[in-house]
Amino acid sequence: MSSEHTVAGRLGRGVVQTLAWAVLLATLGVLAVAVLVPRVGGATPYTIETGSMRPGMPPGTLVVVRPADTDDLGVGAVVTYQLRSGEPTVVTHRIVATAVDGAGRRLFQTKGDANDVADERWVRPVQVRGTTWYSVPMLGRANTVLTGHQHQLAVYAAAGLLAAYALIMFDRALLGRRRRSQEVAHVQVPPLAG
Repeated sequence: MSSEHTVAGRLGRGVVQTLAWAVLLATLGVLAVAVLVPRVGGATPYTIETGSMRPGMPPGTLVVVRPADTDDLGVGAVVTYQLRSGEPTVVTHRIVATAVDGAGRRLFQTKGDANDVADERWVRPVQVRGTTWYSVPMLGRANTVLTGHQHQLAVYAAAGLLAAYALIMFDRALLGRRRRSQEVAHVQVPPLAG
């Protein structure tokens, strides 16, 4: 076997291994952004399903929402709120005005960034789920494919597969080092003239 062939083979394996690690790290990063960081931060991930928040949050955007003190909310804050208090359907829009009703309760008027007019109904503080912590375009589509128990199982399966892949890559690297050290040990060195 020529030394050129051996160098090309090592270079090719190095490129493949580097790409594999890059994919592994990117996947772990996506899982961290979509699942781990929101859980640790006490936040909730939602998916933008309409174009009302374009261009900053197009449909399919994953928006991670942290609980917020509604007394601190003002014009410009992007909030996620329930359409009707106690129901699961939520909307993510920007606060464009605040007011106080006849009973002294604070209200928020919201509007989607792409909408021409403000939302018809004012939002009460009890409806607000929180403010946008961060958002990632297109990642929400992956978040909506699986729901509930399936989502949790998919996260565990992906983490397990990534861990297994990392172990295999580590084992291969370790075996490669052992082989190289054994090859070096079998090289005969001519005796020194003395």
